Amino acid sequence: MFAVVTGGSGSGKSAYAEQLVGSFAADEKIYVATMMCFDEESRARVRRHRKMREGRHFATVERYVNLKELSLGERHGRRAVLLECMSNLAANEMFDPGGSGRNALPEILDGIDVLRSQCDLLVVVTNEIFSDGYTYDPSTVQYQQLLGRINQEMAARADMVTEVVYGIPLCLKGTSHG
Repeated sequence: MFAVVTGGSGSGKSAYAEQLVGSFAADEKIYVATMMCFDEESRARVRRHRKMREGRHFATVERYVNLKELSLGERHGRRAVLLECMSNLAANEMFDPGGSGRNALPEILDGIDVLRSQCDLLVVVTNEIFSDGYTYDPSTVQYQQLLGRINQEMAARADMVTEVVYGIPLCLKGTSHG
């Protein structure tokens, strides 16, 4: 099963995605973390997410770019994977010197396919974009367009798409679990 969870900043999407993985009968739960830490704010966000996962028995794998080369190893029973967050992965691929740059879209989508082949449940967290009404510089607009395209492609391939608004999961595709 492939599920996409989206929502605005602070919407509760991460907590919902973790609940979704927690409700799945998995022998192995893997959290694929994509956030590069550049400042104290990003380090604080990572600490907050780690605290949220305490006691939930996730193995954490940090992967900032090149998702399609990620091997999760031999499977031991049913495996659930939570990728947090596509927004970070897209920015890393687009802007980091080690990323795929202009080839970010196919590289990321191939990476999603590779992850899907290694698990029974894949949950990808992403951000809802384009609703703030601001005008951005050209590189940010290019990033927004990339993330929007990735989100559309994931939603088309997903079995379930859920938007979380104020902590309330709204099922957009498939059957919501929450």
